Amino acid sequence: MTSGSPNALHREGDDTGAREKMVALRGALLRLHKALLEMERRDYEREHGVVNVGELFRLVVDDSQFSWLHNISEFVVRLDEALTGKAPIGPADSETAFDLARKMFTPTESGDTFQKQYFAAIQRDPAVVMEHAELARLFSQTLPKEKKE
Repeated sequence: MTSGSPNALHREGDDTGAREKMVALRGALLRLHKALLEMERRDYEREHGVVNVGELFRLVVDDSQFSWLHNISEFVVRLDEALTGKAPIGPADSETAFDLARKMFTPTESGDTFQKQYFAAIQRDPAVVMEHAELARLFSQTLPKEKKE
């Protein structure tokens, strides 16, 4: 059982609710990644001048200013692998993905390197604030019942 698209909301054998949650998480992370990438691009261009798409791609892969964003890319790749893999998606899969995402996307000045960078990004870019708010809304909608109380 493989699906060609990680965006497909339904796939035979998958728990529909769990799959829909993982697809929603994937979409929210892609939008957040885009906002963060644009923020870093603007910062880079202020210091070094305008870059074209090819140069931006090289920077995202090789430049230390963009390296902290690799965590998001890797998370989305893992979601894609789960959503297109042979194993059916179940509630435990979506719960695990959300638990990991909640931990990773907790902005804090005292966390790991990613969390510190993410905290700083939220302080300086309104687009990042908006995407973080959407991610937080998604997190609150997907809390297990025992955690909501």
